[in-house]
Amino acid sequence: MKISIDSGIRLWCDIDGVGLIPNGDSMRAKPTLLLMHGGPGSDHSAFKPAFDAMTDVCQVVYYDHRGQGRSDKSTPDNWNLSRWADDAVELCNALGIEKPFVLGNSFGGFVAQRMASRHPGFAQAYIFNSTRSDNDRSAMYVMFQKLGGQEAHDAARTFWEAPSEEAMAKAAMQYLKICGPLYTQSRMNPFEGNRAVRSTDVLTHYNQNEGPALNLLPELAKVQDPVLVITGEMDPVTPASDAELTVRALPQHLVQFERFANSGHGVYRDEPERYFEVLKAFVNAHSSGLPAAKVIDG
Repeated sequence: MKISIDSGIRLWCDIDGVGLIPNGDSMRAKPTLLLMHGGPGSDHSAFKPAFDAMTDVCQVVYYDHRGQGRSDKSTPDNWNLSRWADDAVELCNALGIEKPFVLGNSFGGFVAQRMASRHPGFAQAYIFNSTRSDNDRSAMYVMFQKLGGQEAHDAARTFWEAPSEEAMAKAAMQYLKICGPLYTQSRMNPFEGNRAVRSTDVLTHYNQNEGPALNLLPELAKVQDPVLVITGEMDPVTPASDAELTVRALPQHLVQFERFANSGHGVYRDEPERYFEVLKAFVNAHSSGLPAAKVIDG
């Protein structure tokens, strides 16, 4: 379904799991988990069906960022982290969601970080999943070299350092073919198949405009909500050393850091059993005192 938000566009979203469950002679509200997909230029489909595992604990809300997937295209001047973060707040308001848990994966983690600093207190807690906080790609190139040799190193460098949107789009096919299988330890290439509705123009626009100046580290000191940072030790595109920088920049009394030794990018793909144990424990630990949110019947 598409939901109209205050800024005048419609965001596509999907909802899994009930919001109210019987609790004796009353009903109990489950917390809401809002999932922010990666990319930019991808969609929510990478989360399915893995996050079905969370529906015993949460009502799960999937959506596509503005300009991406099945959401309204909008215009390039609105393809930026602040607008995407504000969109998430407006979507929650439109759906009547109070105090969501917000999970941002990869690029979605950039949006989640901006949301956490720009809208302190809005969420119950955040999960920064397989993401980074600045644009120093040196550790990325080292990891691609380790996992795929010189060919992978060169393909990554050619793509990420492309001098224009046109050059980046041209380099994308080779990057996805060579580097895609290295994203996960299972060698499942997340860029294969026809599930995702891809938006190459959003990918190249962001990575040629706001992306090169990415530095969320200073604003993480403003975060007021608990944060779970999850990283895979074998992640080539957002290496564990980048997650360490994120953890150090956050208020230390709010952060929990979990490392997965046998995982690449998107830890839920490689070590799902432990991943969902950690995620459920975090949600359960921070769910006390949640408001009885409006139930969403998707």
